[in-house]
Amino acid sequence: MRIALDATYSLGDGLSGVGVYSRELMNGLAASGFAEGWDWFYRSQRYWRARRQQVPANVRICRLSGGTGDRTASIFHGLNQRLPELRFRKQVATFHDLFVLSGDYSTPEFRERFAAQAREAASAADLIIAVSAFTASQVEEYLSIPSSRIRVIHHGVLPRAIPTVPREKIILCVGAIQRRKNQAALVRAFRAAPPDWTLVLAGSQGYDAEAALREVANSPIIDRIQITGYISDQEIAQWYAKASIFAFPSLDEGFGMPALEAMAAGVPVIAGNRSALPEICRDAAGTDVAVLVDPSSDDELAAALGSLTRDEDHRAQLTALGRTHAAKFRWADAVSQTINVYKELNASN
Repeated sequence: MRIALDATYSLGDGLSGVGVYSRELMNGLAASGFAEGWDWFYRSQRYWRARRQQVPANVRICRLSGGTGDRTASIFHGLNQRLPELRFRKQVATFHDLFVLSGDYSTPEFRERFAAQAREAASAADLIIAVSAFTASQVEEYLSIPSSRIRVIHHGVLPRAIPTVPREKIILCVGAIQRRKNQAALVRAFRAAPPDWTLVLAGSQGYDAEAALREVANSPIIDRIQITGYISDQEIAQWYAKASIFAFPSLDEGFGMPALEAMAAGVPVIAGNRSALPEICRDAAGTDVAVLVDPSSDDELAAALGSLTRDEDHRAQLTALGRTHAAKFRWADAVSQTINVYKELNASN
């Protein structure tokens, strides 16, 4: 049996969450011994670059065209809620989020294009993998897919080499500066932090970044706010090493990988209490391993920042809880659970 995957998003440095998911899953599956071979399909904009990479011996590089091409694989897995126009015999699609349908977090053109792709993929998939129970609920609600066709498989957390340096009085936020990530509210709430603390916004500029940049420009404590722009994985690790608090007041997350990465790096987390964040910021017993706040309330966010910056014992408690919690999210588990989905689909008529 051969299994095909849309590998398009796995190439390059500074990968997005979808890119990391694609790369870790593809490599883990190829090493699993489950299938006789794996077809890594790349859309035209990445195909020629993909041909130059070294791949495992059981992997074949293929070009993914919507209406033509090889369809001999037993199963095709679309890793980013897209499936080709000309279908394979059996198909799986992974859904990461549906903020294109749930909120005004991107341009109308972007929302229209990606919403159409999501609807088409959901309709054409025999089974759907959702990266969180929250995303699964959105697939049910917005795309009218019954829960019987959805399987929830969480991401893993990449082990990072975190430098051993003293912690500084830094509140760190990692992610593209955009409306959905809610950095504008974080900048306003930062005024509640003691005067010897610094806020670092680490990430490139995304949709409606201007709102957060205006808040920074108008802040009376602008001298204590740093905007890094795009940073490499190595630079992110350095910021995780120095930070004493990680703030992630996002309005909408399909999973929320940065919060878990911060926990794994030993940084206590403040996160929004909506979308998938409560799901990944609570342990199996229902205990919060982060401070959860209403991201639409500047007062709640400010209170959390003010309290945690002044309470070193609470930060230490959250650090210990977070490290233990993040260690439970393993890519090896995501790979084995994905193989179970393939087995289930292969056994079906």
